[in-house]
Order: sequence, then C-alpha cells, then structure tokens
Amino acid sequence: MLDVCIIGAGVVGLNIARQLSRYQLKVCVLERQDDVGCGCSKANSGIVHGGYSDKPGSLKAKLCVKGNQMYEQLNNELNFGYRKTGSLVLAFQEEEVATLQELAAYGEKNGVRGLRIVDGEEARKLEPYISQKAKAALYCENAGVTSPYEFAQALAENAVANGVKLYLETEVVQIEQKADGFLLTTNTGVEILTRYVINAAGIHSDQVARMVGINEYQITPRRGQYVLLDKDQNYLANSVIFQVPTKLGKGILVTTTYHGNLMIGPNAEEIDDKEDLGTDEKALKYIVETARKSVPGFTMKKALKSFAGNRPVSNKSDWIIEESSVKGFINLVGIDSPGLTSSPAIALEVIEVLRAVGLDLQLNPAFNPYRAPIIRKKDAAFAGDINAIDPEQHIICRCEKVTEAEIIDCLHRNIPVKSVAAVNLRTRSGMGSCQGAFCGPRVRALIARELNIPLEDVPERGRGSSTLVQRAKRLELLKM
Repeated sequence: MLDVCIIGAGVVGLNIARQLSRYQLKVCVLERQDDVGCGCSKANSGIVHGGYSDKPGSLKAKLCVKGNQMYEQLNNELNFGYRKTGSLVLAFQEEEVATLQELAAYGEKNGVRGLRIVDGEEARKLEPYISQKAKAALYCENAGVTSPYEFAQALAENAVANGVKLYLETEVVQIEQKADGFLLTTNTGVEILTRYVINAAGIHSDQVARMVGINEYQITPRRGQYVLLDKDQNYLANSVIFQVPTKLGKGILVTTTYHGNLMIGPNAEEIDDKEDLGTDEKALKYIVETARKSVPGFTMKKALKSFAGNRPVSNKSDWIIEESSVKGFINLVGIDSPGLTSSPAIALEVIEVLRAVGLDLQLNPAFNPYRAPIIRKKDAAFAGDINAIDPEQHIICRCEKVTEAEIIDCLHRNIPVKSVAAVNLRTRSGMGSCQGAFCGPRVRALIARELNIPLEDVPERGRGSSTLVQRAKRLELLKM
C-alpha cells in the first residue's frame, strides 16, 4: 500500500510530490496526459507575482507571498529558470490611481516588500517604452518571471529521483473508499491502493472530488489567450507591465518571458469546454490593441505564435486546501492565479494538512534536492556548427542554439519524452524565429535514433500539447 497518491502532475501536484519525497514515504503521481505540466501549468504567463493583488487574510494572499520568496532557492536547486524583474501596474486615469493605492494597501497587509507608487515620469525611467499616457504606477521589486513548463519538468525529475513513482497517460476513473484508505482504478488497468489521496487535478478537480461523493465544487474554465513575439522585441519591457486589474483578473500584460521573448496577454473568457485551448482572431485583436495601451511600440510582424490556457475558477471565494469530509481525501480546488507563484508554498501547506490528519513524516536521509539543467548556458562567443561531429558543438536548432547533446540529455532522463513538442519544451528547439522549420526534422531523427523507434512513429506533439498557431494562422497575427 502507498502512503500518498497525488492526482495531477502540474506544478501544484509536483511541488507536493517533491516535498513528500523528503520523507520516508511511498508516493505516486497519476497524470492523464503523456507529459507533466500539460494543463494550466504550461499555458500561463510565467509570472512570479509579488502578492499585492489578493485579499488580505486569504489563502491566495498568504501563499503567494510565501511562494514568491521560495523561488530563488528552488531555482538554485532545480535549474528551471527564474529571474527577478520587478513589475509595474499602470494607471491611465486619475480614478485608477485610487486602485493603485488599494493594491498597495493590500500588499502592505500581505507583507509584500519593495512596493511603492511612482508617478508617470518615474515609471518611464523604469520602463522607457511605456505609454506617455500612464499617469502613475505601482512598482513591486519582488515580482519576476519563470519558465513554468521547465519548472514542472524539474520538479518531476527531482521527485522521481527521490523515489516518487510517476504514471503518465494514467487517468483515474473510479475511487473506492476502503477501511484503511482508497482504491483508485485507472484507464490503464493500474490499480492504486493508498492511505491518502491528494486531489491536485486542476481544472478537473471538481470531477475528481465527485468520485468520492463531494459535489459542492464547480470549476468553470476561464480561457486566456496570448501572443508570443520574437526576442528582438524584448527591449520594450524590462519588467512585468500590468494595467489596473478588472473583476476577471489581472488584465492584459506585457512582459519578457524567462527566455527573452516579448509576450502579451491574456484575455479572460469563461467557456464551457475544459479542453478548448483554441485561439481566435477577435480575442487576439483585442489583446494586441489593449497591450498597445501600455507599450505602443511592438510590431506584430515579429509575432511567432498564439496559444491559450484554461484557468480553474471555482465557485468558492478562495482556494480550497483541506482534508475533505471524506477522511484521508485532501482537496485542492480552484487553484487559479497566482497558483504558479504559490505552488511551492501550497506544497508546504499540504504537508501540514497531512501531518495534522496523522501521516507519520520521518525525514528521508537520502533526499537530494538538486537537479542538473538540460539547457546549457552558452556565452556570446558560442556559435556551434550545424555540421559538427561533437554533440556539444553540433547545432540542431539554429535560432535557439540548441545542441545535439542537450536533446540527447532530455531524451534519457527519468521522465519519458515521446514527441517533438516535448523535446522543444525541454530544450527550446523549435521555439525561435523559424518555429521549427529548420530543426523539426532533425529533432525527429534524433528521437528516432535515441529511442530506437521508426521515424514515422515519432509524433509531432503529444495529447497534452496546447494548440499553437500554425503557419496559416500566423499570417492572421502578422496583419494585426
């Protein structure tokens, strides 16, 4: 019998798994997709929020600030990519300045450090390319950016290295309560007998809760669409640039990603289909027009792709992180923004819940917190060679300078990689200006060679991949 079974391999579930691997426990993670971090964990803004926008006293506020403070050490251990950038919330009307003051008051109560309101002139010293119409801004020095899908991958690799079992393409179809725990039946025929269950299924957490008769939760998917631009546009933003938030969220932002692309979005639209990750021209046009209010100077001729993610908005006013009415069944429901920022602190919260309900937590003396990076740091002098024999010098992706050695490394780690898209998410291949036109066939050939499978059996993308704009759709972006 296992001690703990976690349902969902997003950043929340994987942070919990890694924390549990610090103890002498038998733990597994079940994920219905063919890779980790395939849901909201992948398709989001990648922002490590400062913690000023959530209601004081809420779980969101408490765990956002605590999680923010954990990122630097986590990145030092796991090498997933994190950079402190600071953030600005722009006000364009006098009445919006009052909202900045409210946010600053929230931040002060939440314990946020490095927070102050600046006038338009000082804001433009911090961000020279923001609109001349910005009258004031709330500056937060502790905000930053991360690579969310690499965070999920790093957490998974480290958890597995420390003894956690990960089952991909394994969907829970039934949960039966037993005298001493739970029996989980999956679509693959694998049955899991466990003392405790942690429901970290994100957008599907309400459905998982219903499997044990808990019917009080309702998740509504809130889709956010984004546009990603080329790296030569990143001079336009030093930090994360927000506008005054609305009832639907933090609004349209302009930021550079951890790897240096300019990104704008997301909008917020409540939809019915939890699997709908499509983008549409009307929404993207709105995103572009609204982003130009903050930073007018970007050119859509440098747009690379659009993508969308669905956030799990629940019918409760705050996050649910607690043992449910079913003993031993721990619910995490409605973990929307700032869930990525908070995820390390959420894991600590869950540890305390498990401790309180009787799980014996004895430290694992063999726990190793470190995980080596896949992407090698390259100095400006590194050029590589597309014809080199040495894998460390052999360039597979010209745009991002991805080497054969990096791709081989990602294919032989302890998390199975099954598609070109999965390799791209681990190495940055296919993410540059040509969007895989040059490196795609080369990556596919390497996968076939290293995994000893026929070339025609290498899929372009797995079941969990969000829909990225194709070349025909990219032409629509270029017209905006």
